[in-house]
Parts: sequence; structure tokens; C-alpha cells
Amino acid sequence: MAIPVGLILLITCVDLLTPTQVHLGPLLVVAPALTPSFAGPRVTALIGALAVAAQVVIAALRGGFTVNHQVQIAAVAVISLLIVAYAQEQRRRHRELARVRSVSEATQRVVLRPLPHRLGPLRVASLYMAAEDEAQIGGDLYAATRVKDSTRMIIGDVRGKGLTSISDASVLMGAFREAAHFSPGLLELADVLERSVCRHLAEHTTIAHGERGGAAERAAAEAELSEHFITALLVDIPDDDTVAHMTNCGHPPPLLLHERGEVTTLSASQPAPPLGLCGLPNGSSSSGTPDTFAFEDGDTLLLYTDGVIEARAPDGSFYPLAQRVGQWRWSGPEGLLHHLRRDLLNHVGGRLGDDAAMVVIQRSPALHPVQQLKKIVPVNGAHR
Repeated sequence: MAIPVGLILLITCVDLLTPTQVHLGPLLVVAPALTPSFAGPRVTALIGALAVAAQVVIAALRGGFTVNHQVQIAAVAVISLLIVAYAQEQRRRHRELARVRSVSEATQRVVLRPLPHRLGPLRVASLYMAAEDEAQIGGDLYAATRVKDSTRMIIGDVRGKGLTSISDASVLMGAFREAAHFSPGLLELADVLERSVCRHLAEHTTIAHGERGGAAERAAAEAELSEHFITALLVDIPDDDTVAHMTNCGHPPPLLLHERGEVTTLSASQPAPPLGLCGLPNGSSSSGTPDTFAFEDGDTLLLYTDGVIEARAPDGSFYPLAQRVGQWRWSGPEGLLHHLRRDLLNHVGGRLGDDAAMVVIQRSPALHPVQQLKKIVPVNGAHR
């Protein structure tokens, strides 16, 4: 409020002190023009009224209400009214944007639930960075669930970006949260997810094109179905063993940060195609086994989507995730994501071109609560 009021007082005083042939009164419209940037239409109208009153004072003290002064007063009044109308429209748009943000936040909480900070013996942190303005969720996804004495996780990337891919992401995460408890292994889990995604895509294209009935429409539906797919990485981390298992369905390989300092890229020995390529065999139901790697106390596993490694700097260079991440391996899951987010945005100049998601998993040396309980349960009068 001090800025527009001060401008009105300053312009009025300077106008009264300058020669009569100099007219600075029209500059008073600057005060109401600045007001909508920090205030609503009522305050803008008040500042506009003060500007008109100041112009009247200038006219009264500078030789009376001449035609020139009358025109200036009318001009300041009309422009102030237009600015008030603009402020009113701006307030309406701000309220609409607030409602959109509220819906986006609710959608994010339902579809992309925040991961717990602790899952069994694991410390977990997650980060989602949407590419679209005002969006908080897009085509990238992650989820985690406890299964008996292990933790299962998924991270994936729907083809495309932004709000149009939320439907595919929600279907996959819903199927994962349900099937993870009933599938004996990661390969069987991948098969279940593949079938769920294919059913969803078939229903979606049928609704979109099937009712039209023509051959061209059916061909368009089949073409659209073939272009939808989801890359995914499935991870199973047992509580009582210092290993982890993974199945990679066309997703970027995770990074393993060893406690002793090395950074290892965990490439799949038998990679499967992405989920949703319904015309192709998924390959996960073969006689193969998931990839197994050592995951010891203090080690950190970084899962990410291609929006991270494909983020380009203004000079066109990709973000060197594997080279950068090692310097923050001692920061803990939350600290590591904080450093990566800041460094990634600095690399691209502040704006991502694609959705990006990261999940950090660290095996804690602390015992699992169930193991601690077993150590104090009395057996035949003694304690184990």
C-alpha cells in the first residue's frame, strides 16, 4: 500500500513544483496500475479514487479546471475503472487456479500416494517433478508396499507427459498395490501388471473409437493402442537378507550407491519389454529369474525415470546423474533428493522438459522391529 500511495504523493508534489506548461498528472495512473499485483479490486478502486482526487487537487492549484485538466481527470478516472475491472478478472482467475491446484493436490494424494519414510529396515524418500505448469502429477509413477517380510516397489514412466497420462499411471499403480500381495515373484507380478495395462488400454481405445464403427476408426484405435506403453522397474527387498531382486521392463537401470563409495549401474541381465505392448510377449513369464544384487546395510538404491537423465542443459547436454550422485551419498535419502533436485534444475536452467521422479532407498543398520521383538520373547523361561 505504501508504494502506490507514495507514488501519488510524489507525482502530485512534483507536478505542483514544476512550471505550468509541464503536466505530470497523467502519470498518476501508475499507482492503480501497480495495485492489482498485490491487492484485490477494492483496494485498486481505492487507489484509483485517490489518483483521481490528486488530479483534482492539481487542477485546483494549477489555475482552475481548464479543459486540459478536465480531460486529464476524466482520463485518470476511466483508466482507473478499467484497471479495477482487470483486477476483478484477475481475482476470479486466481480463485479458479486455486481450485485447480486443490483438485491437483487431491489427485496426487489419491493416485500418487507419498511413500512412507520407513518401510521395514529401509529408509525411503521420494520426489516428483511435473513438467506441465501448475501440475503436480503426470506420467511418472512410483509405489511401495510391504509383503510379508519384504518390501516391493515400482517406478514407471507412461509414454507421454503431463495430465493426459494420469489415467494409465493410476491403473498401473492400483494393479501393483493389489497384485504385489498375491504374486509369488517379480516375474509373475510383471505378468499381472501387463494384463491389467492391456485391458485398460483396450477399454480406453474401444470407448474412444469403437462406437464409430468404421474400418478407419478401428485402425486408428489399434494404432493408438500400439503407441501406449509404460516402462517399469520392479524391486523386491527382503528384510532378513542383504540382497535385493529386480525386474526391468524397459526402464532406465537404477543406481546403487555403496557405503564404501562406489556407484554401480544395475543393468538387467534379462530385460523385458515395456508394459502395454499387448501384441508382443512380455517375456517376464519365461523360465528366467529376476536379477539379484547385493544390498547391504548402509547401501543406497536410487530409482529414477528418464525425465532425469534426459534433462537437457541450454547447450544440449544431458544431466550426468551417475557422475553427480556420488558426491551426496552421505546425505541420507531426503538430503540426497534435495541436492539432486537443486542440481537438476540448475542444469536445465530452472524448467524441466519432461516429468521426472526419483525414489531413494537406504538399508538401515537398525534391526527390523519384528527381529527386535523376537530377541526379547521368553522361551521356556529364558530370553532369546
